[in-house]
Amino acid sequence: MRNLVAFIYDDSLSSHVLREGHPMKPVRLKYTYDLLRSYGAFDQSGQIVKPRHATLDELTTFHTRSYVDAVERFGVNGDGPDMGRYNFTDIGDNPVYPGMFDAARLSTGGSLVAAELVASGSVNTAFNIGGGLHHAAVDHASGFCIFNDPVIAIKYLVSKGMRVAYVDIDAHHGDGVQNAFYETDQVLTISTHESGQFLFPGTGFVDEIGTGQGRGYAVNVPLFPYTGDETYLDIFDQVVLPLVKAFNPDVLVSQLGIDTHFNDPITHLRLSSRAFTKAVSLLAGLGMPWIALGGGGYDVQAVARCWTLAYGEMTNKVWPEEIPTSYSDIHGQTELRDEDVSHPNKEIRDQIASHTQSILVDIKRLVFPFYS
Repeated sequence: MRNLVAFIYDDSLSSHVLREGHPMKPVRLKYTYDLLRSYGAFDQSGQIVKPRHATLDELTTFHTRSYVDAVERFGVNGDGPDMGRYNFTDIGDNPVYPGMFDAARLSTGGSLVAAELVASGSVNTAFNIGGGLHHAAVDHASGFCIFNDPVIAIKYLVSKGMRVAYVDIDAHHGDGVQNAFYETDQVLTISTHESGQFLFPGTGFVDEIGTGQGRGYAVNVPLFPYTGDETYLDIFDQVVLPLVKAFNPDVLVSQLGIDTHFNDPITHLRLSSRAFTKAVSLLAGLGMPWIALGGGGYDVQAVARCWTLAYGEMTNKVWPEEIPTSYSDIHGQTELRDEDVSHPNKEIRDQIASHTQSILVDIKRLVFPFYS
């Protein structure tokens, strides 16, 4: 079967600014597109698909109407006395900014377009780099996220009778997605992330395994700070891949946050582009209909390079190591791949090894029996 891949993108996804100095910089989406274009990634017609704005009915498959209405009002008026009720502030994680309602609807609509394309069989894989905003709650913003596009896209897939495996490799726990499906056996959620002991949102521990019919269908792999490539990929082999295969979903949805990168300014994991690319390759190797979403990542050039590599895995293309001059002359990036040459001291290495062994034992004790 021919491998058909859609890249969901339009410059309007990257034109807004949350506020000056905010870590989330939507321009990273344009950098990714520009880097891919410099490699000739879109020379074949039909690969780029424009996103659309999610409708009110689509947004309210998860979010409350009062919250959606408040976001629309804040986007027009700039603020309101009830900002705090919905977890918006002037200087915090979730600022109000002009056009926020349309920007959030477009990110969500992009993920719905991806879901529609894959569910219909029009493509095998769809990649919405503007999506993956996995923290948003049913009635408030959280962690830079306004509308939870992964949840809304997964709900669409479930409404079509599909069982969904959701794999989240962002450095932050995918709490909003886990919470949305915590009581169902139709969606398996797996999140590999820096432990909530050390990083927002403070959740995602091994004993969070679902409840009711969903017991055993929420899986969390909380990682010790400074965890690097080898340990991470071993966890992928021991936990992520066997559980997805055992669940045997109709479709795979993945959140490909790259704030796990060793250069990321707000997290503490130490993954290189090579480990990230290998993880994406392993997901691709599952051979399932696949919706890939963006996510975190606050070193904008690391984001552009890693998502370019991810798209290469989806399209079976190996990009040359030397970045084309049309991009490097502007951005100063000359090499596509990287590796972390720093090494934690022995005390930290021992802590990583002990922590990793402990969580693997607990996951296999608490979750694996549901799949035996």
